Amino acid sequence: MTEVLVAPFSLRQLYRDGRLSQYLLLLACAAAVVGLFASRALVALSPLVGLVAACTQPNFRASIKQWFHLRTVVCIGLLYVFLIVSGTYTTQLAVWQHEVYRKLPLLVVPLAFAVAVPLTKRQKFGIGLLYVALATALAISTLGRYLLNPEEANRLISIGQNVPAITGIFHIHFSILLALAFFFALLLRRNPLATLPIRWGLLCCAVLMFVIMHVLAYRTGLMVLYAMILFDAAILIVLQRRFMLGAVVLVAMIGLPLGAYFTLEPIQGRVAVTLEDIDQYQSGRNINDYSLAKRFAAWETATIIAQEHPWLGVGMADVDAAMLGQYSYHSFGLKPKNWVMTHNQYLEYLVGGGTVGLILWLLVLFQPFLQPALRQNPYVIHFLLMMSVANLVDSLLQMQIGFNMFVFLYGFIVVSAERAARYPASMAP
Repeated sequence: MTEVLVAPFSLRQLYRDGRLSQYLLLLACAAAVVGLFASRALVALSPLVGLVAACTQPNFRASIKQWFHLRTVVCIGLLYVFLIVSGTYTTQLAVWQHEVYRKLPLLVVPLAFAVAVPLTKRQKFGIGLLYVALATALAISTLGRYLLNPEEANRLISIGQNVPAITGIFHIHFSILLALAFFFALLLRRNPLATLPIRWGLLCCAVLMFVIMHVLAYRTGLMVLYAMILFDAAILIVLQRRFMLGAVVLVAMIGLPLGAYFTLEPIQGRVAVTLEDIDQYQSGRNINDYSLAKRFAAWETATIIAQEHPWLGVGMADVDAAMLGQYSYHSFGLKPKNWVMTHNQYLEYLVGGGTVGLILWLLVLFQPFLQPALRQNPYVIHFLLMMSVANLVDSLLQMQIGFNMFVFLYGFIVVSAERAARYPASMAP
């Protein structure tokens, strides 16, 4: 009888060949993706697992030296350094201390992707599939909630409210997650690892999310979606000289929303309430019950504060206090409970950090495009451009889910892409 010898499990061997670090990073990524859609606890734990993954890198010293030379890591790290420096002139010390703790992932998450043994192409592909699958499942479940009582859902949409996600995710972030998933599904279809059934499955996911986003009429998500379609058309025409395909994309960008408007009641309701919002604000009437109008008031309020503190701002922890103070002077007729904050990440950094803070934020978003390898990476292009648009209408880093979404995807997509381009030998499985 032939004996089969099974090598004993060895944690030391896993550490030496780098598999321990790699598996921990994979676990951190899976936890982050699941957490974004369903569990705050998993999102909070994932950076800690990523930090352990970095610490168990067998070539830690060499990798930590590479970490300091990655521009994407340096740029996002400077945001955290600036937050610490702003404590020297903050008036909201308790808030500042909380923000210093809450935004530690600005350092930890890029560190994990820059230092830990990188994921294989198959592992990254699997994380991408997990993201798309969860987004699709959550979109279908939320559509089911809409279909249980479409009349009531359409009424809510017609007065500026939204059908909540089935897991309670704030609708702005949920819609952005779906818009990202739509493009990720299309990009993953090009992956050599995608078999024919997977490619068809990804196409079905993309179509479902596209349709569901229109049925639910998520304004922010649709804005980001169509802005990226416009960017794609521009890239095809201007950079790639693919004039026919670019023209088709442009026609689709015009025809699809028009078709949705004439066939879907939720889109008609959303357009009507948006126009009413704008009219209420421009005419100076009561805007207490108008979401977009309150956002316009917030932007005007933030602009006034920024003009008074142009260079270093009021302090990153003092933004809300400064907004409330300005509202008490000029409230636009809003009740105190309707004094909304900046709702614009660019203005958030301009108010809190002045010109310096805004420049640092712009470096995080656009510096990667100065690197040829990154501006040719479709995942980097789509993620950063879509985030740059979303940040026009919301302060994504101020709510924990938006912060976690941005930091994780920045590390997973952008930092990993720069590391692969600069140190290709370190990416070998």
